[in-house]
Amino acid sequence: MERQITAIHVQKHDPNRLNIELDGEFAFGLSRLVAAWLKVGDLLDEDRINTLITSDSSEVAYQKATRLLDYRPRTEKEIRQRLTQKEFSTLEIDQVVLRLKRANLVQDEKFAKMWIENRNDFHPRSQRLMRYELRIKGVAEQTIESALADSADDLDLATRAAAQYARKLNFQDRVLFRKKLSAYLARRGFSYGTISPVIRDLICALEQDQSTKLENEDDNGKY
Repeated sequence: MERQITAIHVQKHDPNRLNIELDGEFAFGLSRLVAAWLKVGDLLDEDRINTLITSDSSEVAYQKATRLLDYRPRTEKEIRQRLTQKEFSTLEIDQVVLRLKRANLVQDEKFAKMWIENRNDFHPRSQRLMRYELRIKGVAEQTIESALADSADDLDLATRAAAQYARKLNFQDRVLFRKKLSAYLARRGFSYGTISPVIRDLICALEQDQSTKLENEDDNGKY
């Protein structure tokens, strides 16, 4: 049995979606992309209607995925998890992921490298912790190892992290300074074997800076 399209209206709250009326009654909503070839007067049988509804659901899933990517890059696993939460079918999710990959919008290799570069530059932590973070996001082990190949080593990363955090601490209380800095670096995934020399070298450098400042102040006081 065929039904005729008697009206096509733009949805009030979403101009990218259209309401389709069949035989004078609202039937379903479609994205503009899916409804692009429809016009008033067209006759639709049940198979055609079901195909349109299925295509629309896949398009809705794709649009939701791209909106997620507008906020920040995501791994394939993250996209799948979010679409599953939205109750899209496995088939729809597979189709969306394939489209995203073809458009180079989801690339776990690129994501892993970007993640590690960002951590290295702004939020230093151990390679072990970065490896764990990427595993949680569903990145394959081989991809993680490839991305970590270009990362700074743990000694360098711990030195960067310690220098950043030390600015927030009171260096005058050496015991508390060492305790807080050590705990901070441990939370960043660094081992004791890495933490100990980094803190030792940092304290030596800060003490040298203080000594230099005092000498300069004494020299200035002579004039």
